[in-house]
Amino acid sequence: MAWELDTDRPIYAQLVERIQMQIVSGYYPPGGKLPSVRELAATAAVNPNTMQKAFVELERGGLIVTQRTNGRNVTEDEELIRRVKEGMAREHMETFFCRMKELGYTGEEIRALIDNEPVRNNS
Repeated sequence: MAWELDTDRPIYAQLVERIQMQIVSGYYPPGGKLPSVRELAATAAVNPNTMQKAFVELERGGLIVTQRTNGRNVTEDEELIRRVKEGMAREHMETFFCRMKELGYTGEEIRALIDNEPVRNNS
């Protein structure tokens, strides 16, 4: 099934975010082998060159490493993965708080809503 990508942002940037999410969530564990560019491009229904561009960006950020004869793997640097995960969480929180404030909520009202929200188990 093709990945849902929107047309408002560059495709490669959305691919980077999606793969980052898969890495920080443990779908691709530290040291784990990633599918080839062609395999992931087919899964996402994008051009392999676009997927290659996303891989280069992830490699530049250190989340994936290329081993000449063994393809690409997720970094084994769990501290880096944790920092990326925390950064992604902060971005989501900033977006959430901005949107809530646009709805007219104060910081205190937002916290009260969060405190009263039941925890949902997604498993």
